[in-house]
Amino acid sequence: MEESKLTNRRDFTKKIIFAGLSIPFLNSFSFIKKENKKLTILHTNDIHSHIDSFPTNHSRYSGLGGLRRIASMVKKIKSSQKNVILLDAGDIFQGTPYFNKYKGSLEFKIMSEMGYAASTMGNHDFDNGIDGFKNVIHHANFPFLCSNYDFTETVLNGKTQKFLIKEINNIKIGIFGIGIKLDGLVSISSYKKTKYLDPLKTANYWAQELKSKHQCNLVICLSHLGYDYESDQISDLKLARASKNIDVIIGGHTHTFLNKAKNIKNSENKNVVVNQAGWGALALGRIDIDFSKKNKIVNEVSMNKNFKKNYAKI
Repeated sequence: MEESKLTNRRDFTKKIIFAGLSIPFLNSFSFIKKENKKLTILHTNDIHSHIDSFPTNHSRYSGLGGLRRIASMVKKIKSSQKNVILLDAGDIFQGTPYFNKYKGSLEFKIMSEMGYAASTMGNHDFDNGIDGFKNVIHHANFPFLCSNYDFTETVLNGKTQKFLIKEINNIKIGIFGIGIKLDGLVSISSYKKTKYLDPLKTANYWAQELKSKHQCNLVICLSHLGYDYESDQISDLKLARASKNIDVIIGGHTHTFLNKAKNIKNSENKNVVVNQAGWGALALGRIDIDFSKKNKIVNEVSMNKNFKKNYAKI
């Protein structure tokens, strides 16, 4: 049985097909030299308690996905890459009986074992109320970054963070989280006295703090706003265009499968990379960023596993 599982995992890994996009931050690949450093950002969103792969009788994703499969992929990538950070953009909860039984604790335990550095909260992470979230958050050994949710008057006061700074191979990475407006999506009895702060103003404030005050070489926004809308609703693309000092936006909420990351010009005509990795642990987002000896961004390459067009059977 164990040998069969191992064979399945190897077959799954072999069938991973990445779609890549080269987006120069400065001029071209000619800037890349051997002494440059590479940071690999791996990310998920909208896992929705899909720990196992989809059932074999599923009409669309038969035998695909699952957090256990993602864990295997992450482990393989970490074995071949030196500088790796793993992040999530929210909606970890709700979607399978695992959540009904364990209330999110199992998801947090598995993600902790996988080595997640941080996550933000999505609207479905309020499905057991903020009291339910508080009851299981101790199972996560990584922080939840909720920059535009003010939990001061709730039981989550002091349980989340506004930002996180990670240093990997002398590359200083600043990370913050922006959540969607809860009113209309979540019952007020679930989020109680949580105050919603303007996402654009909050994002620009913390990006400025991280880039200028804390001298971060890279600023990442974990967003659960949604990729794009036909309406005026704030989205990842709108945030990117109106932003300053954000280098990467890792999104969630709209379950968007991107073949490759989107490159957007911000309010200062600088590049912002926007990416999202579907939902249900059906995809693992990946962004590789090259830094110069002085830790300046040289080049970015995204490689997302996308099951939408090419269903990789396990």
